[in-house]
Amino acid sequence: MAVRNKGRKSFEQDVVVLAGAAAAVVVAVVVVVVVVIAVSVVVVVLVLEVVVVVVVVVVVKVEVVVVVVVVVIVVLVVVVIAVVVVIVIVVVVLVLEVVVVVVVEVVVVIVVVGAAAAAAVVVVVITLMEKKTSVV
Repeated sequence: MAVRNKGRKSFEQDVVVLAGAAAAVVVAVVVVVVVVIAVSVVVVVLVLEVVVVVVVVVVVKVEVVVVVVVVVIVVLVVVVIAVVVVIVIVVVVLVLEVVVVVVVEVVVVIVVVGAAAAAAVVVVVITLMEKKTSVV
């Protein structure tokens, strides 16, 4: 009996280790996605700043101040939209991470309960077999 219980405990430990590894992979993927999004936003903002500088230089030569104001407003609107999109993506990724963790936990519970039920059935069968052989 001790060997069976020890084997089941090892199986449960393997399941927990696999669940932990899956959660670590999910967290790593989320971190990579957030970093890529942040770098993309920074690149977009830098490109927009270069465009604004070029437009300002051109506008100063032409002496049209209204165009500069319009360009600055457009750049600010684009930056605000980019920040909102990044926030929405980060929230969605975090929600998906929570969903994945919950699913992994449910699977672990199902596997552990199944293993415990299987072990209980084995114990009952062995007990019945022992009683049957001891009667004869």
